[in-house]
Amino acid sequence: MFVVGLVAGGLLSGLVLGLASGLFAPLPSAWRHGAIGLVALLGLLRETGAVRFPLPQNTRQVPQHVLQRNLLQGATQFGFELGTGVRTFVSSSAPYVLAVAVLLAGQRLHIAILAGLGFGGGRAATPLVRYASGAVADWDTRLGARLRVITVAGCGAMVAALALLLV
Repeated sequence: MFVVGLVAGGLLSGLVLGLASGLFAPLPSAWRHGAIGLVALLGLLRETGAVRFPLPQNTRQVPQHVLQRNLLQGATQFGFELGTGVRTFVSSSAPYVLAVAVLLAGQRLHIAILAGLGFGGGRAATPLVRYASGAVADWDTRLGARLRVITVAGCGAMVAALALLLV
């Protein structure tokens, strides 16, 4: 149910960003694409350590009572809140770059929904792969050692994909 919540939360975020993107439709596409490019470049520079700035995020944890009331309902709610990316800590710039791209690109709603599902699915992949590893402590150690490379590569791939899509 946690994974279902993660994907549902990502879906909602994609839907909201896609609907809100209509507010930016009157702006010239060159301005919108330039803003996406600037945010993508800033995100990549942040990930490489070339610039430092905090990400706009809620650093509070989801309260423990959410999981203690009803395990299935709590796991779903906890996953949903993490899946939206709103009530949680986000360690990479890439989701913010994606959110800005969805908001400003002016694509069809189904593309925004797919982006949201991708975000939620990406968040769901981590606990699934961690659990499937069979050695959670070792997996955490290996992730910690590679996290910087993963975040830089992920943000770099997003910048490259956006460059291809916007050019």
